[in-house]
Amino acid sequence: MTDKDRFVPDEGLAPASTALPGGAGPLEEFTKPPSNQWREVWDQFKNHKGALYGGILFLVIVLWVYLGPVIWTIDATHIDIRARNQGPGFSHPFGTDQLGRDTFARMMAGGRTSVSVGITAMLLALGLGSFVGVMAGFFKRLDGPLMRLTDLFLALPLLPLLLVMMLLFRDPLNSAFGPEQGIFILIVVAIGVTSWMPTARIVRGDVLALKEREFVLAARSIGTTNTKMILRHILPNVLSPIMVSATLGIATAIITESALSFLGLGFPPDFPTWGRLLFDATDYLQQYPERVFWPGLAISLTVLSVNYLGDGLRDALDPRIRGR
Repeated sequence: MTDKDRFVPDEGLAPASTALPGGAGPLEEFTKPPSNQWREVWDQFKNHKGALYGGILFLVIVLWVYLGPVIWTIDATHIDIRARNQGPGFSHPFGTDQLGRDTFARMMAGGRTSVSVGITAMLLALGLGSFVGVMAGFFKRLDGPLMRLTDLFLALPLLPLLLVMMLLFRDPLNSAFGPEQGIFILIVVAIGVTSWMPTARIVRGDVLALKEREFVLAARSIGTTNTKMILRHILPNVLSPIMVSATLGIATAIITESALSFLGLGFPPDFPTWGRLLFDATDYLQQYPERVFWPGLAISLTVLSVNYLGDGLRDALDPRIRGR
């Protein structure tokens, strides 16, 4: 055997010790633990500074309106004529109104009502929109009728429709449930049934794409029923657009309730909301402009924080743009 026939090890090959898990590197990528999807979502959400600050601000507002009355114990409906039309001070941080009621306490009570209406109406609209979207996207025979129904609701003028609903159903609900609970149910239902259409369109589009994926076809091939397929495979994969629609729906519901209360068609005069406070303050705009400033600022900050929160959730939950 000549020297040419002898095996000469290639200097470019790595030693065997480096190819083993105990020695080094190429196999390390196979031994790394799988990444956590929710940790990646949280990391992406943290990088969106507007969404992070918006979420913190919205949390502060919710804690203020719900837990604030535990610390600030002045009754929002207490009338003190001797203290009427006072400016901001130590005893009344936001001043008092024309009847001597504490504006700071009324802001917390009004915020509690407005946020409750926004969250409840959002849940109703989200349930209706998700149901219509899933049914239209999954069942082909229902797609046409449900989407035409969605188009019909989108074509309706929402504000006149809301006004008509308030005028028609206010008295029956007030007599059945009381003036406060009855108008709360009416406003929530009116906002919910007129704001589910964008969610339905978004969910339908995602369901149409999902039902052609391999895991859905595999589940269908082993005889999975439609109900189980929707609950186990379709709905968990459309949670991202649903959560984004939820955050944006809160802002829409708060603005709609404030507009109805500002027009005098919302809650009774002695039941404060941010929109009602704006309506009551318009008569004293020139003498006491701060009465308009406080509820307007609360509505603006709440809507702005929720919009930023929804924007950040959309970026974090969408894998196509995550990491940009």
